Amino acid sequence: MVRTNSTMLPLGTKAPDFRLPDPFGRVWSLGEFDGKPALLVIFLCNHCPYVKHVASELAKLTSEYIDKGVAVVGINSNDWQQYPEDSPQQMIAEIRARGYRFPYLIDETQEVAKAYRAACTPDFFLFDAKRELVYRGQMDDSRPGNGIPVTGKDLRAALDAVLAGRAVPADQKPSLGCNIKWKPGNEPDYFRP
Repeated sequence: MVRTNSTMLPLGTKAPDFRLPDPFGRVWSLGEFDGKPALLVIFLCNHCPYVKHVASELAKLTSEYIDKGVAVVGINSNDWQQYPEDSPQQMIAEIRARGYRFPYLIDETQEVAKAYRAACTPDFFLFDAKRELVYRGQMDDSRPGNGIPVTGKDLRAALDAVLAGRAVPADQKPSLGCNIKWKPGNEPDYFRP
């Protein structure tokens, strides 16, 4: 496990397009979320201890904001050949166990992760109605073993600001988690082992 920070993609970046399948065979694209006031893209996986640490609260938080009209999509870019816990079959089990209501997509080529400059799991990218990046930071200060409760306060504050039409503060703490498990030879230029 390599502890990795988010790359902190520049605010204002337009959401990169994607066309990815979920583990049930349905293909999703960015355009399907048009008309929503906000889009939250989360790079996550099943086996990472950082994701496991926040997964219950993440399911609760995303469900709450889906009910408020926010579009949410999860993307698993890990090399599941090397990490079978992140396979599509295990993603189905994770969706059911966690109660995820958002599409959880498979980025098998890892090109979508590279387009977003995603580096860790979990890695959060919040876009406004114009699909411009307004937040790319941590869910909250909780980490495995640090004793701080998982509340999602930083991500919640950003979501609330977007929904209220307020600017999200630019002072954002990067997410921290396991590095995305890149296929050998497919590591992006920003990967730091």
